[in-house]
Amino acid sequence: MEEKKLLNTREVASFLDINEKMVYSLISEKGLPGTKATGKWLFPRHLVEQWLENQTINYPKPSHPLPPYHGLLIIAGSNDILLDRTISLFNRTYPDHLAVFGNMGSLGGIRALRRNLCHMASSHLLQEHDDEYNFGFAQEELDQMPAVVNFCRREQGLIVQKGNPKGIQSAKDLGKKDIRIVNRPPGTGTRLLFDRELEKFGFSGDQVAGCENEMSRHIDVGLEVLSGRADAGPGIRAVAGMLNLDFIPWRWERFDFLISKERFFDHGVQLFLGLLHENGFRELAGELEGYDLTLCGKMVFPQGSEGIRKEKVS
Repeated sequence: MEEKKLLNTREVASFLDINEKMVYSLISEKGLPGTKATGKWLFPRHLVEQWLENQTINYPKPSHPLPPYHGLLIIAGSNDILLDRTISLFNRTYPDHLAVFGNMGSLGGIRALRRNLCHMASSHLLQEHDDEYNFGFAQEELDQMPAVVNFCRREQGLIVQKGNPKGIQSAKDLGKKDIRIVNRPPGTGTRLLFDRELEKFGFSGDQVAGCENEMSRHIDVGLEVLSGRADAGPGIRAVAGMLNLDFIPWRWERFDFLISKERFFDHGVQLFLGLLHENGFRELAGELEGYDLTLCGKMVFPQGSEGIRKEKVS
């Protein structure tokens, strides 16, 4: 039997093994994810499971730590067009090193960092009720705060067909019966932003046709719209520009690298961060729309570098 995607109050109470009154306390005091779009509380099952995992304490440490750096730089987390090109540039510039990327979404990247599976996590998770990014999620997921270095600011919004034939103006229009979308997976920063845009207008993704059609990369969202299989999808302006599609902007966001302080001075990490200040990288960014490099390469946590023990890069 297929699991229900939405749970009512009684069902979520049973799932968490608590009484129904406690559910309302968890909503207000602990941030249990739910919506009253239909006039009664409904809880997306995958978000409840994600919330429950985030409440876990004493998370087991990895039994096999990431080995000493030997030329393989592992980056995991959120997908980005400019990041893909920067990894290729790194591999051309430093042939004795190899950078690889695991496309796991922002939250997946932070959890890979927690499990010591990568050197850097790429993330753009918007914190609730403010304009800050990533810090709160890192505090919840990691034993200690990592170093956070900005990669870029980029423009997020809604990718729509050229000429916007359906006249889409905002997320509110996505609930119309003649509109079908393409989506990003749960755990990605883009999906988090998209769900919040829908919540502004009082409905959830389950009320939007095509919400279940999830793409792991921004470019795949654009290709679905370009092909006509979808009328719109959440994504970055760079993709709309590459594919000559229209774009409805939502916000500029901060896209960061999270790096454990133990691995910050690994040779490959320092080479990659240094590349962000080179003309070759800046030229790559200039070929794409929707990027701002004002903060690029700057440490946003801790402020300055006093929180990291300085070591000589070998």
